[in-house]
Amino acid sequence: MSREELEKRKKTVYELISSDFYVPMKIKEMAIFMEIPKEQREELKEVLDALLLERKIEVSQKGKYQKSKGKFVTGVFSAHPKGFGFVTVEGMDTDLYIGEEDVHGAMHQDVVQVLAKPGGTGKRPEGVIVKILTRGTTQLVGLYQESKNFGFVIPDNGRYTKDIFIPKEQSKGAMNGHKVVVLLTDYGTAQKSPEGKIIEILGHISDPGTDVLSIVKGYDLPVEFPEKVMNQAERTPDQVSEADRQGRMDLREVQMVTIDGEDAKDLDDAVSLKMDGECFVLGVHIADVSNYVQERSAMDREALKRGTSVYLVDRVIPMLPRRLSNGICSLNEGQDRLALSCIMTIDQKGVVKDHVITESVIHVDKRMTYTSVNKILEEQDKTEMETYQEFVPMFQNMQRLASILRAKRRKRGSIDFDFPETKVILDEEGTPVDIRPYERNTATRLIEDFMLIANETVAEDAFWQELPFVYRTHDNPDPDRMRKLSTFINNFGYTIHFKDDEIHPKELQKLLEKLEGTKEEAQISRLTLRSMKQAKYTVTCSGHFGLAAKYYCHFTSPIRRYPDLQIHRILKDALRGRMNEERTLHYQNLLEEVARQSSDRERKADEAERETIKLKKVEYMSQHLGEVFEGVISSVTAWGVYVELPNTVEGLVHAASLQGDYFEYNEREYEMVGVHTGKTWKLGQAVSVRVVSADRLSRTIDFEMAEEQEE
Repeated sequence: MSREELEKRKKTVYELISSDFYVPMKIKEMAIFMEIPKEQREELKEVLDALLLERKIEVSQKGKYQKSKGKFVTGVFSAHPKGFGFVTVEGMDTDLYIGEEDVHGAMHQDVVQVLAKPGGTGKRPEGVIVKILTRGTTQLVGLYQESKNFGFVIPDNGRYTKDIFIPKEQSKGAMNGHKVVVLLTDYGTAQKSPEGKIIEILGHISDPGTDVLSIVKGYDLPVEFPEKVMNQAERTPDQVSEADRQGRMDLREVQMVTIDGEDAKDLDDAVSLKMDGECFVLGVHIADVSNYVQERSAMDREALKRGTSVYLVDRVIPMLPRRLSNGICSLNEGQDRLALSCIMTIDQKGVVKDHVITESVIHVDKRMTYTSVNKILEEQDKTEMETYQEFVPMFQNMQRLASILRAKRRKRGSIDFDFPETKVILDEEGTPVDIRPYERNTATRLIEDFMLIANETVAEDAFWQELPFVYRTHDNPDPDRMRKLSTFINNFGYTIHFKDDEIHPKELQKLLEKLEGTKEEAQISRLTLRSMKQAKYTVTCSGHFGLAAKYYCHFTSPIRRYPDLQIHRILKDALRGRMNEERTLHYQNLLEEVARQSSDRERKADEAERETIKLKKVEYMSQHLGEVFEGVISSVTAWGVYVELPNTVEGLVHAASLQGDYFEYNEREYEMVGVHTGKTWKLGQAVSVRVVSADRLSRTIDFEMAEEQEE
C-alpha cells in the first residue's frame, strides 16, 4: 500500500470510528461492516495499526477498536530474563511494570499498546500489554543446538526468553556449538516458540574472535563501510590545501600539544595555554571534521547511522573511515590541520571572562601521552622533564588551571563518580592475559577539565545566540527513585535532603564524599548512579544535573560522535553569517532525529562495550578455576553475596553455597546472617574466594568463600 493510499484509508477508518453511531468492533466485525473482502483484511489491520501508533485509537483486551480515550498508552517494551518487563512511555517519568502473565507474547524492544492497571501494588504503576504494534527485533544472535529433525537457537541476549525453533531445511548446515545469526520468520505466541531461519554462521563458540563478533552482530553494529563511503574517503586529501586555510585564524605559531593514551590514533583535540597577566588563556582546538564530511553525503549518512565509534576490548568500530579518523582529521604532530578553536580567558576563580569560537588552522608541536604528562606533573620525573623541557611551564600552568576549574565545578555541586574502568590485556589470539583497573591520573583529569569547560562555553554561546542546536542534557532524578535511595542509605546513617520534591546535585556530591573509603562505598555509589537518569541528546537546553551545569553540549569529539560533527556545522554557519531563516528551519527539521538517533546508538555502543568486557572477564576467570583470590564484598542481596576483586572482576557467592550455617538475608542491615551462629557477611568485608565457575553463555562468574573450606 502506497503512503498516499494509507493516509486516505486512515482518514476513512478514523472517520468511521469517530462517528456517533460506531460501537467498538473487532477487525472481523469492522471488515464485514465496511464490506471489505477477506483477502483485504490484512490491509485494514495495517491501517488500524498505523492509527494505534499515532494514539488516535485504542484496542481493548478483547480486541475491540475504539476512539482513544487516553486509557491506553504506547511505548517500548524492555524484557527481563525472568519473564516480566517494563514499558517506557515517552513523557512518563516512570516505566510501567508488566508482570509475566501480562506480557502476552511481546518480545524485547517491541512497540506495544498497554492498558494501565488501576491501583497496582504501590511500588510502581503496572500495565497489561494488549497489542503488539511493531516488532523491535527481526534477527537475533545465538548458539545453535541440533536435534534429529530440527534445531533451535538459544539467544545470547537473556532478555529474549524463548529459544528459536529452526526447521532442518532452514539451518544452513549449522552444527552444534555454532554461533549463528537467525532471521525471525514467526514471532510465535505466549504458548508457541518463535521460528526462524539461519542467515549467517559466525563460527564455532570456541573459535578465536567468534565471541566478540557475536556481540557485534547482536547489537547490529555496522562493521564494513559501504563502497560509496569508501570511494568518498579515498578522494579525501592527505594535506591541508591553501584554499582551506583561507579566512581562518592562523594559530600555527601557538604552542600546543595533544594529550592522549599511548595507543590512540584518532586525535581530535589539542590544547594550548598562555598567561595574560593573572588570567589563563586556554585554547581547546578540535579537528574540523565537517570540512571533509559534507552534509547529506554518503559518508555523512553513514556517520549518522552509526552515531558513534564503538570501543570494544579487541577492536574499534569507527564512525568514520580510518583514512579520515587517523589521517587528515587527526591532529597529528608536525602537521597543519584545520580546527574549530574555543579560546577562553579564565580568571583565578575559574570564571570564563571572555571567549572566541573560530575556524582555525593549527600545527601540533608534540603528541604527548597521559603517562608522560603525569610523570612530569606528579612525579617530577627528571628524564621526562628534560625531554619535554620547553612544554613543562605550560603543563604546570595547565595543572593550576585544571585544579581551579575542578574546584569551581565541585563548589556548584558537580557529581564525580570515580569508578575504576577495566583495562583488558589480550594476546594475539584475543585471549585475555590480564585484567586490571584503568585508573584516572592528573593528566587524564586535566584533559577532562578542559573539555568540560569548552563544552559548557560553546553550549552557552549557542543558547544565547538562539541557534538551533544539539545539547547534552541530564534530567533531574525521579523523586520516587531518590526517596528509595534515601530509605536505603538511612540504614547506614546517611541522609539526603529534598526541597519541594527536588534534589540538588550537591546533596549527592556530599553523599559520595562521606562514602569515600567506607565499606559501603561501592554499593551505595553504584546504587546512586543507577537511581539517576541517563544523559541524552536533546534540542532543548534543560541543563545537566550530574555536572550541575545550566548549559552543556558535546563539541570536542567530532571524529567519534555525530552530535559534535553536527554542532560544528551549525557553529560554522553562524560564524560565516549563513544562519538565515532557511538554514535555521533546515536544522530545526533535522535535529530532533539527530538527537534521538545519536542517543539510541550511544546506548547500544555502551551496552556492547560492557558485554565484551563481561565476556573477557569470564574468559579470564575460566583460566583460574579453583584458584583463591582476595576480594571485598561489594553487594549483598537475597540470593547471595557479590565479591569484587582488585582487578574489577565481580562474582557471586550464592546464598545456598554459604557453609557452616543456614544464612538469611537481613534487608534492614544489608547483610547475610547465620541463623544459629550469628555469623555475618557484610558490605565492605574483606574475604577470600575460590573461583567455582565462569559461564561464557550467561557471562556470569560464581565464587565460594575460601575460608570456610579451609577451617
